[in-house]
Amino acid sequence: MSRILRNISDAAAAFLMVAAAFVFFACSTRTEIARQIDMSSVPSQVGDSLFATQSVNGEITMRVEAPRMEKYETDTSTYELFPNGFDVYTYKGPDIETHIHSKAAKHTDIKGKEERWEVFGDVVINNYINGQKMETDTLYWDRYNHRIYTHCFVKMSSPQGFMQGYGMESDEMARNAQIMRPFDSYSRIEEDSTYVDTANFIGPILVPDKMVED
Repeated sequence: MSRILRNISDAAAAFLMVAAAFVFFACSTRTEIARQIDMSSVPSQVGDSLFATQSVNGEITMRVEAPRMEKYETDTSTYELFPNGFDVYTYKGPDIETHIHSKAAKHTDIKGKEERWEVFGDVVINNYINGQKMETDTLYWDRYNHRIYTHCFVKMSSPQGFMQGYGMESDEMARNAQIMRPFDSYSRIEEDSTYVDTANFIGPILVPDKMVED
């Protein structure tokens, strides 16, 4: 009987040694694989169907929607990618004032020193209250100074006319957008095809009847 128990004990010890060697080998293999992978290229957090709101005194001022969010971390910064579309809605009272849509977006936080937002890919900005529409390829948002801007080609239409050019700056609600280097722009005189060329500014709608009366 003692001999049988001794054989079982020897077998168990051998099994434990093999198991320990296997675990050590597996852990070493995983560690080596981890060394070969650039962890900054792998998202540390993933979320689907993102929906977030910002409010002041209980009133919604902004809404953000995105089908997918991927968060990445490096030694100096963290950033979130929104690769499948990005939408921002801003409100004036209960009404939506501005809608920004893009194919993708990126938010970067450089360890609390700087924060950057950029949206890119067929960016469309609609200010529904002013009836303005703006189109560009890339747009940057300075959250601290409440500004949006781009250095890319921009097209902008409104009830007052049409402008295009390179570079644009505006408040974040797109209420006072200015194109830095405009070309081939025009202002509407009436709601028809008549227009006046302008190099710098889309002026107010002109009302011929009032001008005659004056």
